[in-house]
Amino acid sequence: MSHISPIILLLLTATPVFCQNFLDPLFVTASRSEQKGSETAYSTAYIDEDFIRENTRRTLPEALQYTPGVLVQKTTHGHGSPYIRGFTGRQNLLLVDGVRLNNSTLRSGPVQYWNTVDAFSINHLELTKSQGSVLYGSDAIGGTLNGFTKSSDFRARTEDEVYLGGSAYYEYRSNGQGSHLGRLETETGVGGKFGVWLGLSAKDFGDIEDSAVGRMKGTSYPEQDLDFRADWAVTPDSTITLAHQYVNQDDISRWHRSAGNPGWIHDEHETAAGSWKDNTYDQERSLTYLRYAGDNTRANAPIQRWGATLSYQTSADSEYQDRTGDPNAGGRPIRRSNIDLETYGVDLSLESAAGPGSFVYGLDYYRDEVDSSGYQVNAAGTNFRESLPVADDSSYDLFGAFAQYTWKPVEQWEITAGTRYTHAEASLGRFIDSTGAPQTNVSDDWDSVVGSIRGLYRINTCWSLFAGISQSFRAPNLDDLTGNMTTRAGSDSLGSTDVDSEKYLTYEIGTRHSTDTTSLQASVFYTDAKDMITSVASAENSTTFVTTNASDAYVYGIELEGAWRFHPQWTLSGFAAWQDGRTESPDYLDGPVDGSKPMSRQLPLTGSLALRWTDSSEKFWIEGRLLAAATEDRVTAQDQDADKQRIPTHGTPGYIVASLHAGWQVNDHFDLTCGIENLMDEDYRNHGSGQNEPGLSGIIGARVSW
Repeated sequence: MSHISPIILLLLTATPVFCQNFLDPLFVTASRSEQKGSETAYSTAYIDEDFIRENTRRTLPEALQYTPGVLVQKTTHGHGSPYIRGFTGRQNLLLVDGVRLNNSTLRSGPVQYWNTVDAFSINHLELTKSQGSVLYGSDAIGGTLNGFTKSSDFRARTEDEVYLGGSAYYEYRSNGQGSHLGRLETETGVGGKFGVWLGLSAKDFGDIEDSAVGRMKGTSYPEQDLDFRADWAVTPDSTITLAHQYVNQDDISRWHRSAGNPGWIHDEHETAAGSWKDNTYDQERSLTYLRYAGDNTRANAPIQRWGATLSYQTSADSEYQDRTGDPNAGGRPIRRSNIDLETYGVDLSLESAAGPGSFVYGLDYYRDEVDSSGYQVNAAGTNFRESLPVADDSSYDLFGAFAQYTWKPVEQWEITAGTRYTHAEASLGRFIDSTGAPQTNVSDDWDSVVGSIRGLYRINTCWSLFAGISQSFRAPNLDDLTGNMTTRAGSDSLGSTDVDSEKYLTYEIGTRHSTDTTSLQASVFYTDAKDMITSVASAENSTTFVTTNASDAYVYGIELEGAWRFHPQWTLSGFAAWQDGRTESPDYLDGPVDGSKPMSRQLPLTGSLALRWTDSSEKFWIEGRLLAAATEDRVTAQDQDADKQRIPTHGTPGYIVASLHAGWQVNDHFDLTCGIENLMDEDYRNHGSGQNEPGLSGIIGARVSW
């Protein structure tokens, strides 16, 4: 189905469409303090491990696929870069257990880093949209996603009781070559005293296939993951946590560039075939942190809640390109690049009562130390040239101090206002600047002050309104300053040390409704962007791109989600969302400014509708879902031509995809899940992706627990 009428799509989601469950979970990310989801002055989404497993979400980015306002773009099967309210990659902030994963080497545009968090290790996800940078600093523009990992919940156990438990999970996916996923978890501890958790995941993803392209050779990859956590109760109200996480992924192919991509034809929509002999990534990441956190229950305690975290992260990203077969590759078609990074972090967050409200305040500091290497050479190995992906032997420091006050003058009203100061500093080692000249020992720094004010009004026990204005920003990182990468369909993109910080201002208004049988969240937003760092051609018709603050933009949209339990055993849920945005930027450096260009990879009119039946014993459930998107043709001819392996002619065709999932709790120690996805074997892709989504797929999972 190449076109979907917006009217049909609105009819699909016109039934009362509501959120994923009726729970009112506690959110931490939105305010750095525990708050019920219904009491936050932000648009939020809460996704728990049951939702991820029951809907067979393969990766962390895919877990966001049914979240309004989010477009899950996948350059390839092993990547995933959600576009949240029009922004992606380093313009969204990813946290794990509150620790910042964004670092100074993140490339622009859709990137692979969000897929380096093991979805099996997640207890729940908290997404705060357009939250701004007050609480978390640079990059928190489209959204802030905090992934909370699993742990041994020793405080919920019987006091002084020794416990031991665990589970083993296996999942098989039938599509293409087939995929095998396994997970082993174990925990032990003493109730109220301490707990230890260990999780191991092993995944072997096979090549996927669909009805139009067939088998997409090279989309397979292996992955190994480990997560460990130990918690110790220092006092009844405070805990020390030591955690370690590790992810390793090998041979992830950017399939759209490779000769294994034959191209895709869907009615009048067509993508180009790949021509490169090889383009693969190896991705390895680890996070270790030590945290002391607690509460002071005394009524007049000067500090009522605190958390202090020391963190250490490593990442190793390696890319290999063999552009043999590409007529535009030049005399050095083979390229290898490596980035090895270490990140040291400190985060302190405090909460104190103050009058008819409370203060949340603190500071954070992250330091990146980066080594990079790379080269370009011809097939014979006789035309060698060093080619660094970012400046070698560099460091990047990011310091911030913040304060936010929540004021409750009366029961119905809540006003939240905050501000943050940030200082970013880059010390650059060896690199080649945008003019081709070698440089060493260059440094620069940036300062930023942002603010936010938001309000929540409780109309009655069921309805509330929220609204706000939030500033956000993104300081230039090492890739902006010194990046030397191959982007899009094969163009060279060079950094520049002349760039400055990006600045954003978001306006939002929304409403929530909640009863025992219904829930609803609706919001409208508008974001204005100034001095966005972007790559533009160095000259008219040039294939070399340089980095500059040449773009201003705006994006606005509407989001609606909810659920209706119209019978004790039946629930209807779903969402609808749409966005539009424009950029003002030149097509080439110092060229005329075009103020009517659509933003890259906008979310088309998108909706989902799910009907779930649960047996009265709650041991068996079955759910059918429709997911639909309209044709996305708001694409400039220039962008389509520059990225023609990912963006089809005349835009990305719309689709309606059906799926069916079910689960059976056989007994207290054994449960089964299964699913049939893409029931009609539709050939489709998410807008901007480099591959089609899998065709008809059967999925079965089994879990044994003890």
